[in-house]
Amino acid sequence: MPGVQNKNVLVTGANRGIGLVTARLFAASGANVCICARTRSSLASAGLPSIAADLSTEAGCRSAAEQCAELLGGPIDVLVCNHGIGSAHERPLHETDADTWRQSMATNLEGPFFLTRAVMPDMVRRKYGRIVYTSSTAATDAEKAAVGYNTSKAGLCGLMRSVAQDGGFYNVTSNAVLPGWVRTEMAERSAMAEAKERGVTAEEIWKERAALYPAKRVVEMDEVAHTILFLASEESSGVSGESIRVALACPW
Repeated sequence: MPGVQNKNVLVTGANRGIGLVTARLFAASGANVCICARTRSSLASAGLPSIAADLSTEAGCRSAAEQCAELLGGPIDVLVCNHGIGSAHERPLHETDADTWRQSMATNLEGPFFLTRAVMPDMVRRKYGRIVYTSSTAATDAEKAAVGYNTSKAGLCGLMRSVAQDGGFYNVTSNAVLPGWVRTEMAERSAMAEAKERGVTAEEIWKERAALYPAKRVVEMDEVAHTILFLASEESSGVSGESIRVALACPW
């Protein structure tokens, strides 16, 4: 099956975690992959063509799309919009300042909009495109003290559905993966922040998180990456506008 062979793929937030695992999986599956993150030094060890850009700004998103197309020698066929900021720095809503709110919105929601707008015209022109967003189960089951994160990830699902509607006639599909707890660096920071607040260890926090799920474990990064790969492949042509949980059943 064609999968993603020879497709030009941009994966954002790919200097570590789910993004890096996903980018390497795409490359191993025959895709032409370019990765993007905020700082160039963090991309050096990935072993893939890379771009440093601030994806919380319109100019940064436009630059990333243009540089990726230049590096790969053609328009972007697949956008995996994985970059984002977590909730470890957040406070309960009544203690949240405007700058914290704006930071989450700019990175987790406005950036994906600007990046999608940068790559979609070529997809529409060529009548082919796959866009996959990394949202979170927090989009539907809000986390405590994470108003910016919860809201931006829910908004990302709304963006995804809008893209599915507007791109559908042109064979552009759009879907989102909603991971539950995964042991990424971002999630480790939230575990450490919660552990400090409660006076326990981060490992105890992870045991509690795993206990939420019937399988008594959290999802691995490669399990999320394989779901993204399917949604970006030609085999997923009949799937669009879907928010797919990548979690071992709803924990509540």
